[in-house]
Amino acid sequence: MTSIRVRVVNDRPPAADADYVLYWMRATRRTDNNFALDRAIAWAKQLGKPLVILEALRCDYPWAADRHHAFVIAGMHDNAKALQNASVLYHPYVEPSKGAGRGLIRALGEHACVVVTDDHPSFHFPRMLAAAAAQLEVRLEAVDSIGLLPLAANPQPFPTAYAFRRFLQRTLPEHLGTLPSPTPLRGLALPRLERLPTSITDRWPATTSTDLESPTALLARLPIDHEVGVVDSVRGGSKAAAVRVEGLIDTRLATYADARNHPDDDGGSGLSPYLHFGHVSPHAILRAIGKHHEWTPASLAETSRGAREGWWGLPAAAESFLDELVTWREVGHNWAATRDDLEQYSSLPSWALRTLAAHASDAREHLYDRDAFESAQTHDEIWNAAQRQLRREGTMHNYLRMLWGKKVLHWSPAPEEAAALLVELNNRWATDGRDPNSYSGIYWVFGRYDRPWGPERPVFGTVRYMSSDSTRRKLRLKRYLLRYAAD
Repeated sequence: MTSIRVRVVNDRPPAADADYVLYWMRATRRTDNNFALDRAIAWAKQLGKPLVILEALRCDYPWAADRHHAFVIAGMHDNAKALQNASVLYHPYVEPSKGAGRGLIRALGEHACVVVTDDHPSFHFPRMLAAAAAQLEVRLEAVDSIGLLPLAANPQPFPTAYAFRRFLQRTLPEHLGTLPSPTPLRGLALPRLERLPTSITDRWPATTSTDLESPTALLARLPIDHEVGVVDSVRGGSKAAAVRVEGLIDTRLATYADARNHPDDDGGSGLSPYLHFGHVSPHAILRAIGKHHEWTPASLAETSRGAREGWWGLPAAAESFLDELVTWREVGHNWAATRDDLEQYSSLPSWALRTLAAHASDAREHLYDRDAFESAQTHDEIWNAAQRQLRREGTMHNYLRMLWGKKVLHWSPAPEEAAALLVELNNRWATDGRDPNSYSGIYWVFGRYDRPWGPERPVFGTVRYMSSDSTRRKLRLKRYLLRYAAD
């Protein structure tokens, strides 16, 4: 691992005489292809100490609901299985009530030589890290495992995906030579800590294997949103993520570029929630694609023109997928890491703010309130179907997500209200909501990463316009509309 992925949060020396190295797993929730786990293992080997892994789940994060909790808990179950025979002590902790987990990091840190955690630039993660740094008396490091390109390699925010892609193509090759270990637990020989102090386990007991395997009763006891229910057809965790990657390679990748746009074809990868919760690594996905196509980084083009195809040296469908996985996913994390307004309407480009303000008082043929939007009670069959998919399955077809957002702008009293509503609907119902990529998609509706488009229109001004009629003409929708018709 290169030092560019390691950020020292509080510059204190390791406590070499303490009991263990602590890895606080909070955003990169996996036991493979994980730079933070690699770093923690390296510290444990260097100091000759046991390794303790804490994976905790709060119940007071914004939009906490059964859907998101169940997905994370499935991942905790997979991690417990992966670590049960490793020379590591794993402590999964699902907070039973608001504030119950307060003090756990401090208590564990009192016995730790060094604390390693996952770096993440958005949502509640920066606040959590700052709070931990103020409490810990030992060295705290945050390690970036988010993308192929290290966050610290991005010197500035990029106004368009094209600008970011050009930078990526110039910069990424030097970082593809340093990958996280695909099997960090294999042959791992560390001193084994049999148990944590009872002062810790009595107050913060590990969540039982029964609750991790079948969390229904556990979820019912938690003070979270129970209306947003579990999606039984989509299980979280590294094992399910690996099955998704295999399915992508075997059946979906060859037709991805075309099939992903048509709702009837359901050609998307389905990997977004697994990437969001850290159950799969983009490095692992790239490895799988590379193995399938006998590809290595030596195949990369020497030019960096910012083109969407031709740079990776792979078939067009694979390049289309990698543009989504790398360019569009990582440009959102770039924004989060270099600016503090990822979630704000005011972050829009000045041209978009001006044109939307100029048309804010335009007449709207249709206006809906939150209840009508949330319950899919609009006049538009396609929009309603997309919203029902979101509510039922925690996801939405990629192309229709753009139309979904544009129509909320079209049918809301003001653009600021539309943006706030989209954030609320997406973050509450989408399994992968609350992600930098989510905010990229939401604010793309209003002009982020885009340019002015003519002709100037009511409500939209020069912000890109989309219509349901055009969508119906371009896409295969018949089966999709039947599937997500009203109950």
